[in-house]
Amino acid sequence: MKNFLDFSYDAQPMRVVFRPGAALTATAGEAERLGLRRVLVLSGARGADTARAVADSLGDVCVGVHAEAKMHVPVEVADRAVELARTLGADGCVAVGGGSAVGLGKAIALRTGLPLIAVPSTYAGSEMTPVWGLTENGAKRTGRDPAVLPRSVVYDPELTLELPVPLTVTSGINAIAHSVEALYAPDTSPLIALMAEEGVRAIAGALPQLATESTSLEARSRALYGAWLCGSCLGGTTMGLHHKLCHVLGGTFGLPHAETHTVVLPYALAYNAPAAPEAAAAVARALDAGDAPRALWDLARRLDAPRSLAELGLKEDDLATAAAQAVSQEYANPRPVTEDGVLALLRAAYEGTPPA
Repeated sequence: MKNFLDFSYDAQPMRVVFRPGAALTATAGEAERLGLRRVLVLSGARGADTARAVADSLGDVCVGVHAEAKMHVPVEVADRAVELARTLGADGCVAVGGGSAVGLGKAIALRTGLPLIAVPSTYAGSEMTPVWGLTENGAKRTGRDPAVLPRSVVYDPELTLELPVPLTVTSGINAIAHSVEALYAPDTSPLIALMAEEGVRAIAGALPQLATESTSLEARSRALYGAWLCGSCLGGTTMGLHHKLCHVLGGTFGLPHAETHTVVLPYALAYNAPAAPEAAAAVARALDAGDAPRALWDLARRLDAPRSLAELGLKEDDLATAAAQAVSQEYANPRPVTEDGVLALLRAAYEGTPPA
C-alpha cells in the first residue's frame, strides 16, 4: 500500500477569480493582465448568448466569437477553430461554457501555443487541468500538456443559474468523479485528499438544494467551489478506470459526457473499493454514508439522474466492445483491470442495478 506521506505535488500555475458577476467584470482585466490584444471567444451553440456578452465586455480586444464547440472535441471542429484563430491573428482565446468550450480552447492552445482564459458555466472541471482530448474516427484520445492549462479561470456562479436541473445534477456528479479517482490515484497526496473530500462534500451538499431551488446563488456558489476543488484534483493526478471507461463510451459510442460519468461512477468505485479502502472511506465521509458506491447511486436516484447505460442509448451488444477497448492500453488503477472484470462492471451499469 502506498505510503500516504511519500508523495510529490505540482501546483498548477494559474490564476483564479471567483465571484458573482466576474464573467462580465473580470474577464477583460484578465486578458489585459496577460497582455492580450486580439482575443477569440469560444463557446458551444447553447452558450452563444453568454459568450457574446463576454465578448462585448472585452470591447475592441475581441476579434470574433466562434460558437461551434462540440462534445468530445471532434478533430474536424478543432481544425476549423485553429484555422480561424490563425486567420484572425488571435493572440489568445477565452472559452465560455462547459467542458466542450474549454476543450476546444485547449485544442487551439495545443496546436498554436496561444494562452487560454476559461470562463466555466458548468461543473465539468476541465478548466483546472492540463488534460486535452480529441475525438477522431470514433476514438477519443487524451493527453497532458502544460500548454493547454488555462492561464486564468474566471468562476462566476451567476453563469450557472440558468443551467437546467438535469445538467446541473449530472455535471456535479461528473465533478465528484474527478475527486473519487484522485483519492486512489498513484500520485495522490495529502493535499489532494483534502481537496477531494471537501470538493465531494461541497457538491453533494449543494445538489439536492439546487434540485428544488435551482436559482439559489448560495447553493450555486457552493457547487462551483466544489467543482473547482474537484477539477484541481483531476489536474494534479493520474486518471484511472472510471475516466478511461467514460472516454471509451463517449468517444466511441457518442454517449453524453456528464451523464455517462454519473452512471459509471458508482460501479467504477465499487470495482476499485476493495483495493482502495481509504479512498472509499473518504468518499463515504464526504457523503455522510456508510457505503460510498451505494451512496453515489442513491444520490443519482434521489436527484432523478440517469442510472443506466441503457438509458443513455448504449446497446447491449456494445458492452463487449467497450470492455475490450477499456483494457487495450495500460493505465494506473488500484485494482488490476481485466476484460472480464470490466465487462461485469459495464453490464451492471447497463442494467442500472444498485452496485454490489
